[in-house]
Amino acid sequence: MENITVEELKARMDAGEKLNVIDVREPEEYAEFNIGAKLIPLGKIQAMQIDDLEDLKNEELIIHCRSGKRSLTACLFLEAMGFTNTKNLEGGMLAWQDKFGAAK
Repeated sequence: MENITVEELKARMDAGEKLNVIDVREPEEYAEFNIGAKLIPLGKIQAMQIDDLEDLKNEELIIHCRSGKRSLTACLFLEAMGFTNTKNLEGGMLAWQDKFGAAK
């Protein structure tokens, strides 16, 4: 697992890169504010309910949550399940909103 900053992620998104960004927050958090990532709550990853991700085992997955703690846990779980390229978004959505505001 590596870390990625909100600045790095935003620059890559703005450049139009095709990214696999996974949001591991709860649906109500996602509804309040999101950056267009695929929502897969941490509980589903911990329960190994990751059918949506199976095809991405060797692709870069950028994982984020509210502050970076749940996404760190998700990265560790995914690595244990054989995922080879997970990245944790440092500071999560709190850092994103602090840096860029609430707009996408």
